[in-house]
Amino acid sequence: MGAKEESVDLKAQGNKYFASHEWLNAIDYYTKAIDLYDQDPLYYCNRAQANIKLEQYGYAIADATKAIKLDSKCVKAYYRRACANTAILQSREALKDFKTVVRLEPRNQDAKLKLAECEKIVKKIEFMRAIEVDDEPSAFEGLDIDSMAVDKNYDGAELGKEMTQEFIDDMITRFKNGKKLHRKYVYQIIAAVRKIVYDEPTMVEMEVPEGHKLTVCGDTHGQYFDLMEIFRLNGFPTESHYYLFNGDFVDRGSWSTEIALLLYAYKWLRPNAFFLNRGNHETDDMNRVYGFEGECKAKYSEKVFKLFSESFSALPLATLIGKKYFTLHGGLFSDDKTTLDDVRKLNRHQQRQPGQSGLMMEMLWTDPQTMPGRGPSKRGVGLQFGPDVTKRFCESNGLEAVIRSHEVRMEGYEVEHGGRCITVFSAPKYCDSTENKGAYINIGPDYQLNFHKFDAVPHPDIKPMAYAQNSLMSMM
Repeated sequence: MGAKEESVDLKAQGNKYFASHEWLNAIDYYTKAIDLYDQDPLYYCNRAQANIKLEQYGYAIADATKAIKLDSKCVKAYYRRACANTAILQSREALKDFKTVVRLEPRNQDAKLKLAECEKIVKKIEFMRAIEVDDEPSAFEGLDIDSMAVDKNYDGAELGKEMTQEFIDDMITRFKNGKKLHRKYVYQIIAAVRKIVYDEPTMVEMEVPEGHKLTVCGDTHGQYFDLMEIFRLNGFPTESHYYLFNGDFVDRGSWSTEIALLLYAYKWLRPNAFFLNRGNHETDDMNRVYGFEGECKAKYSEKVFKLFSESFSALPLATLIGKKYFTLHGGLFSDDKTTLDDVRKLNRHQQRQPGQSGLMMEMLWTDPQTMPGRGPSKRGVGLQFGPDVTKRFCESNGLEAVIRSHEVRMEGYEVEHGGRCITVFSAPKYCDSTENKGAYINIGPDYQLNFHKFDAVPHPDIKPMAYAQNSLMSMM
């Protein structure tokens, strides 16, 4: 059998893995096929699609671009590249490729729909930029929560001036049963937590006292019933059982408001025993594309989204656990000279959104890589850092390890970079399409890391991205 024929078999094996949602194995076999025969554009197209499933949009764009170089009329390649650019909010680039798909296949109704949607997104972005003001008034300005009345027919627990465990218990049950909170209570929770987190430092520094435990959770992405499974297996938050949620509470999953409100309620109840770090999905541009804005509007109102947006921008960016574990959503920095003191000094309130560069963007977006040094991001946003970068950062800052989230791990967690870079991801069967486990880390007063894996649980029949109204990402 020649190399070309053997590569066809490898591609077929990759397709089998793709069909069973084993994206990493699919990429492995597509790569083996390309290594044997690198002139078939469809090999690159297939690998691009698997990379999209893993949110490795930068890699997907590179693969699709290679396919286009091999065949300038490869419709699949333009389509894949358009999808990947859409995912990283590069709508203008996506628009060019959707136009090419429609030109090459004028009867492709699906492509026409996506082209029309992409044109709407580009126009909306231009409109938002045109009306943007530098010093926008606070969404909380003029919000008279005290004067709001709760309807007599509201059947939930009453919330007074302070959060109570009884209210949280009732809230958990309401959300399980598909019920909402009264609008007044939603406003109260967001307003209270926004004030608490605004006053916290950019890097919260905490200890685990004797007789206490801290649980670190990664991305939960609106998967409320899987969050309930964490609490069932590991215990609910208490005064002696601390929790740290390491960003990306919202988007993609269709119970994002439920998760955000519940985590906020716990933060209000126990501000010194419950911790929240900001993730790259606690940002306006991601919320507009990946469903949280639409969910807020569908379940509550646009005002609720604006309040959440302002509270997200107040969240701390990192937590230092026992002076040993630097915990943040994304990862490390483009400059070796960056230290924990630089993070401490970072005034996050001067910059509500992370932008395209700088410390905040890097803390929310970067990823580890196996190769030494730094490299371009597989996502197309941020950068990647190698084991030598992690080692230098930990040694110069007196740390044992960096704990981060931001990426699916098939076993729910992964220890990399010689034990100095730990990824934890807490959304099992991510988006109902990836066969991954979820995980969380328990840390006691001895600061040993105890990893726990768990499986997804059934949820009501509402698909991921259900509230990404008229969004290209929902269509795809």
